[in-house]
Amino acid sequence: MSNLPLLSSPQMASFVSRGFLRFDGVVPPEINAQFMAEAGEIDVPAEGEKMRRVYGKALAANRIPEVRAGTPLAEAYDRESAVARLLDLPLVRGALQSLLGDAPIFDHHFLHVTFPPAFHEAAGSENVSQHTHQDSTVDPRLSFDVQMMYYPHTVTRPMGGTRFIPGTHLRKVSEVALGRYQNVRGQQHMVCEAGTLLFLHHGIWHGGGVNLSDRTRFMFKIRMRASGSQVRQWDTSDIAERAPQRPIFFVKSQPAPDTVESIMMTPEPWFEQDTGRLEFVNRIKLWRYLTDDPTYDADYWLTRLEPGEARVA
Repeated sequence: MSNLPLLSSPQMASFVSRGFLRFDGVVPPEINAQFMAEAGEIDVPAEGEKMRRVYGKALAANRIPEVRAGTPLAEAYDRESAVARLLDLPLVRGALQSLLGDAPIFDHHFLHVTFPPAFHEAAGSENVSQHTHQDSTVDPRLSFDVQMMYYPHTVTRPMGGTRFIPGTHLRKVSEVALGRYQNVRGQQHMVCEAGTLLFLHHGIWHGGGVNLSDRTRFMFKIRMRASGSQVRQWDTSDIAERAPQRPIFFVKSQPAPDTVESIMMTPEPWFEQDTGRLEFVNRIKLWRYLTDDPTYDADYWLTRLEPGEARVA
């Protein structure tokens, strides 16, 4: 077993079910300060200067490097840079090991900058929130990429932090069509202290909020994929090899809240009464993939759909 602080089975079950894990204020202040220095200052645009040009100049001037897609993550950043120091934190290494296994591969990164009203007023542009979307979802695979969102400074509610909708990551949808959905029940907004990290399944629905504060907001995202197996890469010492099926529907006692089954069978507020059950099936399929156990089931959802011979371990 790795000496890293690997994720627990309940944490993995939460990621499988909800599509994210959040760690508040875990990046040390000195790394946050270094990152902000490397990101650089952004001046208010000249009157009539297009926001696209302002953004382009900011990206060109900062000290965040270009990195080729397919680069081993361990080789993507200079060792003395803030991002490399961030990736070397035990919590980050343990989380990435648990989710992606050994030697993750860099896909892309981006410095997201959300400007305050003064910038838009100077540029003559509209200050609006980003549409709801998925990031580069192009296939229906069970394997998944991880997107780590890093918030290097405090994000207040008026700054329009990232909004995301837990539990949406396993819905197969048209990426563009998501733009019509706004203010979905259960959505969360990233209001957080400096040094907060958000690990996301690549399919989760999200978007940037509108910045109504007087300060520019920064968020740095890295997308990574597995280079090998994602099976049982976390700390599995707390997982039952064959959990018995629970009583369902007619239930007189409350189940333990922190078991894999309880976590995976907890609906999100936006779930419909009937079709929301499709998400339970999707969660079980992903857990089967991650545990390499094609017979695993929770609350009998997949077993009742399978032929008899598939039910025998």
